[in-house]
Amino acid sequence: MSRLAKTTFLGSIVLSAGIIYGVHYMQRQEAENMYKGVLRDDERRRDKMRKREDELVESQRKRALYEAVQQVPSQSKQPDGS
Repeated sequence: MSRLAKTTFLGSIVLSAGIIYGVHYMQRQEAENMYKGVLRDDERRRDKMRKREDELVESQRKRALYEAVQQVPSQSKQPDGS
């Protein structure tokens, strides 16, 4: 093989290896970013549940306060009149 052929062959091997490494690196980065997205979603969901629980407790506290102050009609009648 001539020197030019060997240089071209070596260059193509190095270039191919670089491309393969680059693609694998990008895939790892994408997988890591997707996993971070899952963690952010989980944290958002936990925050939302905490907020809803806090709102429920506040609503129950207000209801107890209003029921203590106001007379509440019995719940036995149905809205449709039956």
